Amino acid sequence: MKVSTSFLFFFGAFVLEMSIVHANHGNFQNCSKSQHAGIGVVVEKSSRVGREQTIAMDMAIHDICRITKTACSCPILYVKDSQGNPARSVYEVMDLMDHKQVHAIIGTISPEEATLVAEFDKATKNIPIISLTPTATTSLPQSAALTSFVQMSHDITTHTECIAAIIGHFNWRKVTSIYEDHSTFSSSHSLLTHLSDALQLVGSTIECHFTFPPLHYLSNPSIFIEEKLKKLKMKGNKVFILLKSSLASCILLFEKANQLGMMEKGYVWIISDDISSLLDSVDQSVILSMQGVVGFKTNFEDTSESFRDFKLQFRSKFRTKYPNEEYSNPSIYAARTYDATWAVVRSIQASNGLSSSKDILESILQTEFSGVSGNISFKDGKLAQHPTFTIINVIGRSYREIDFWSPDFGFSRHKLGNGEGSLDLIYWPGGTQKIPTGQIWSGNEGKPLKIGVPAKGAFNQFVKVSYDPNKNKTSVTGFSIEVFEAAVKQLPYSLSYIYIPYNGSYDEMVAEVYNKTLDAAVGDTEIMADRYEYAEFSQPYIDSGLVRVVPIKSNSMKEGFIFLYAFTAKMWIILLAMTIGTVSIVWFNEHVHGNEDFEASSSLECISRMLWFAVAVLSLAHREVIKNNLSRLVLSTWFFVNVIVAASFTATLSSIMTVSTFQQPLDHLGNNDVVGCNGNSFIVRYLVNVLHYKPENIRNINSIEDYPEAFKKGEIAMAFFVSPHASVFLGKYCHDYEKIGPTYKLGGFGFVFQKGSPLVEDISEAVLKLTQNGEINTLNENMLRSSSNCSLLAQESNGPRGTLGPKPFTGLFMISGSISALVFFTTLGRLVADHQASIWSLTLSTVIIRRIGKWLMLLLIRIRVIQCDPNVEMTLNQETA
Repeated sequence: MKVSTSFLFFFGAFVLEMSIVHANHGNFQNCSKSQHAGIGVVVEKSSRVGREQTIAMDMAIHDICRITKTACSCPILYVKDSQGNPARSVYEVMDLMDHKQVHAIIGTISPEEATLVAEFDKATKNIPIISLTPTATTSLPQSAALTSFVQMSHDITTHTECIAAIIGHFNWRKVTSIYEDHSTFSSSHSLLTHLSDALQLVGSTIECHFTFPPLHYLSNPSIFIEEKLKKLKMKGNKVFILLKSSLASCILLFEKANQLGMMEKGYVWIISDDISSLLDSVDQSVILSMQGVVGFKTNFEDTSESFRDFKLQFRSKFRTKYPNEEYSNPSIYAARTYDATWAVVRSIQASNGLSSSKDILESILQTEFSGVSGNISFKDGKLAQHPTFTIINVIGRSYREIDFWSPDFGFSRHKLGNGEGSLDLIYWPGGTQKIPTGQIWSGNEGKPLKIGVPAKGAFNQFVKVSYDPNKNKTSVTGFSIEVFEAAVKQLPYSLSYIYIPYNGSYDEMVAEVYNKTLDAAVGDTEIMADRYEYAEFSQPYIDSGLVRVVPIKSNSMKEGFIFLYAFTAKMWIILLAMTIGTVSIVWFNEHVHGNEDFEASSSLECISRMLWFAVAVLSLAHREVIKNNLSRLVLSTWFFVNVIVAASFTATLSSIMTVSTFQQPLDHLGNNDVVGCNGNSFIVRYLVNVLHYKPENIRNINSIEDYPEAFKKGEIAMAFFVSPHASVFLGKYCHDYEKIGPTYKLGGFGFVFQKGSPLVEDISEAVLKLTQNGEINTLNENMLRSSSNCSLLAQESNGPRGTLGPKPFTGLFMISGSISALVFFTTLGRLVADHQASIWSLTLSTVIIRRIGKWLMLLLIRIRVIQCDPNVEMTLNQETA
């Protein structure tokens, strides 16, 4: 038979090992009992971690004795089983100290347990206790001086910071923590506190936490876990963090989570280092129940030669001792236990077993070497080196490493070459790569929210409720609905809701929210102080105020002579007087100084020439030559005045012409006038209580189309709108109505929620985001554009927007045309008077010429006819006669 090389290698190694063990056994027998130092061990033997730890300790003792070749100085391990019970763990530690005279104790001992030991037995409190718990407590209890307590693990804050970094990367705002509490003396509040502090830094909080005792404490663990998970499923938060758990509890937890549908799309599960580090030691059924789980595990160099040798020996021993275990790979717990045992044994050997416990402790704390789990050194009673965690994603038959995280550098593979973050390539529960929102709204016990919407609003541009009889379906649309649905999309969780059309007033709808008949209300609901007594409002999604709207009463005469309103009547009189006075002074001054251009044959000619000079001199078109310096001084000053006045006139007239109509004064409108408004809104109450209108003078208008009819019939003199409604109304009837008077500031339109509802803050934040990115403004513009006729009417009447039609210049055209017509008819009259005889003779000659032409025409026709037929000559003669 041919024997393989690998078989010979393992057989030789086995024979060598057995011979060494036999030799050491013989040496132990020859050594006195007092020569052996004792090391106490307290672990849970029945657990996977406990089994790995006991084998790792045996390996460490064996390797040290083999290397040092001093069998008599090799410590003896006194292994005790804590059975996962903290009280038993304390008892076993005290028993080892009192009866076994151990030099050190190694085991899964918590700081609380070590504190209790120190309080009971102060004489032995200096014996070094090496804790193998997965995480190290940041601050030890102050009730006892645990100077001899050494933690073979990294600070707990690094673990919670890693969890917070994952949560913060995906912007999950609320999480649920789950942990198995093994401590009889503490409820692991410290762990929750550290996690809460870390989450706070990334804007997240622990919404609820689920604590359960070890499984052997429960009469029916399966039912207990199932009932707890059912309660968690009913909550809105879907991000679960398994902070601390034994492997058996973890397996049962995920088994029940699968059965309850909590490993499907939308859920998030994060496991900590103490579970992730054991995934190499579980069978396929466990892995398949954890599909999509994200975790982190302490990263250590598992490719080094020392670890490969350790792994080879460990697997051999583990298979021999536990043949029923399917997987025999060592975890970080085995590697750290091996290194911890090595550090303790070397410290004891260095003291030859004669030094005090304090010396051994100092030797352990000063230890510094490269172990199979990495570099080993201590600071403040914990491992000194900052850890690096491997982020893993359970998928398929195992897990894959997707990133690394360290407290110094954060995520090291945060971005890949293709621009995608490595954390964005995770397969979540349900097999999807879409990042779960992490939360759904379940404030209504899992039922969809009942959201009331106004069914009888006067402006259906904001909320429109329509029913399709063919599909037997009610649809709700409008600007307010679009804003709400856009805000819901911004939420970090899914929100299930249905719209409930409400036929009452807005105040009654708010009251229904208060009575919890409705969970919320969405629509063009004004935020009012008195409504805050019954409900809460979100951030206003659009500003509003109360405004007056009246019909436009066009004054054609006033608009036609709009240029006259650039100056006041007083100003026009002063300008006329100054013009006439200035021209008269110049004319008089030049006439006195003998300027022939300013001579006139009569008073009438003098006045007419003076007036013309006043006009011509403004454009420098006058023919008269100014010869006197005093006249030049007067005209220079007058020119300067005219330049300033002309510029002011142009600016004022331009400003006036940009307004198509003159707003009506409020003097003729008072509280005794009949006004119209939406009777379902708060406006009626506001008019009566604030503006002091009489209730009998307020008319209820049901829809936007009813306002023009009410104005036309004279039923109302004025209408009151909130400004968003006024914009819609004026957009639809843009050239017939206008806003007048002040705007009374209001709270704006907001969404209504029950008192204390967490949706208020979330929706408000979403509304702010929509406001800042301009989405609400775009939705508002689309609504106004779809319901407005202004642009079309403006093009049909006045041309493109911003241009002027002939109407403002009608007065000027009338004045200029009237003067031209007067001059034309005056000149024509004089012409007729001067040439009446000539015109009469010209008229008589025209008549004579027409008579002669007619006679000649008849003669030519007669000649032509006779040539064709001579018999008709007599007939023609008779007709001619």
